[in-house]
Amino acid sequence: MRPPDSGDYGRPITEAEAEDLLHGICFKNGPPVSVGVELEWLIQEHRNPRRTIAADRLTAAHEQVRSLPLTSALTFEPGGQLELSSPPAASLMECIDSVAADLDAVRTALQPGGLSLTGLGIDPWQPPRRILREPRYDAMEAYLDRTGPYGRVMMCNSASIQVCLDAGEKEPGPLGHGRRWQLAHLLGAVLTAAFANSPVLGGQRTGWRSTRQAIWAGLDAVRPIAPPLDQEPRSAWTAHALDAPVMFIRTPTGPWEQPEGLTFRAWLRSGAPRPATRQDLEHHLSTLFPPVRPRGHLELRMIDAQPGDNGWMVPLAVVTALFEDPEAAETVYRTVKPLAEFAGELPAPINPLWVGAARRGLTDPELRSAAVSCFRLALEALPRIGASTAVCETVAAFNEHHVLRGRCPADDLLMETHRQEPTADGKEASP
Repeated sequence: MRPPDSGDYGRPITEAEAEDLLHGICFKNGPPVSVGVELEWLIQEHRNPRRTIAADRLTAAHEQVRSLPLTSALTFEPGGQLELSSPPAASLMECIDSVAADLDAVRTALQPGGLSLTGLGIDPWQPPRRILREPRYDAMEAYLDRTGPYGRVMMCNSASIQVCLDAGEKEPGPLGHGRRWQLAHLLGAVLTAAFANSPVLGGQRTGWRSTRQAIWAGLDAVRPIAPPLDQEPRSAWTAHALDAPVMFIRTPTGPWEQPEGLTFRAWLRSGAPRPATRQDLEHHLSTLFPPVRPRGHLELRMIDAQPGDNGWMVPLAVVTALFEDPEAAETVYRTVKPLAEFAGELPAPINPLWVGAARRGLTDPELRSAAVSCFRLALEALPRIGASTAVCETVAAFNEHHVLRGRCPADDLLMETHRQEPTADGKEASP
């Protein structure tokens, strides 16, 4: 996400320069040619996922994985979650094959220690526990603690699948950046509902199919919110980013400063407590968490981590097919456009459409109907964009087990949780 001329990264910038940089680095136009994915995973005991893993054991597992020759970028989240970020790929299958090979290597490395990767949007059992101690995470935790207890859950207990696509062409049309921006926010509610997979927190049912999305939406009043969709995307995002509050100001030593109520625009204008730089702008952008984040490309952030070894392929394949195949892109836009009337005036993800997706999943009749159509279009488009038979069959299996039945992975987890709950006589309950 660095600007093209980022050599003098620490030089103070003006408000006009910040606006120019945002226009240039957040939406890069051109024919859509690349796809990527960022996969977050919980690391759990293979035999007993409810067991707490000692911090030193988890840190040792991190170091073991770091030694692997991976194609994807490897990072760890504050609570120890593992993240693999693929490089931009020229096709869906190139992306899938690359990430699948990396996942095989990671799973093999964790197996002797009795650990495994688990695809859940929220850890159902463990309380939040921060493993990584860095100034950034110290500052983030302190900032989010102001708005309630769930910031720590987001940092330490959540996991997602983020699909990354090119912003699109400058000209209007199915592959134009304006259309793709609109599509991402309407389709995003359908994706939230179809792939919801976090109905339990602290061992208790929360009443949400995607507790993870509900937590993101409630972090604060600005940071997780989409900019207005009735405006030109570049201008809307630029204004939104500059008018968002600053989470922290980096310092050479000691805790990072946390000015309360200071927007980035106000920081640029005042120059206090020190002049803002290009690097500060990049850090600021990384602390904005809307469901669709423009980073040169579009980063779709609303999908819960998925269960099983290959579950992650399904949202990646569905999203890529619906965005990259021109026929599917045109048809799916017409399919989801009527959902805008259920969204109302509020932005994603706090409008009724998105809240309903997170709470009810595909039991919502409008979202279920849209999901059925979207998966049908994706299954038709996947062979056209070169998807393998195995990938098509994996998507079809998810469609048959979940979408066509008005279910999401959260419903499976709720059933399993119910089955394992003790009854009055001490026996496990039956579904």
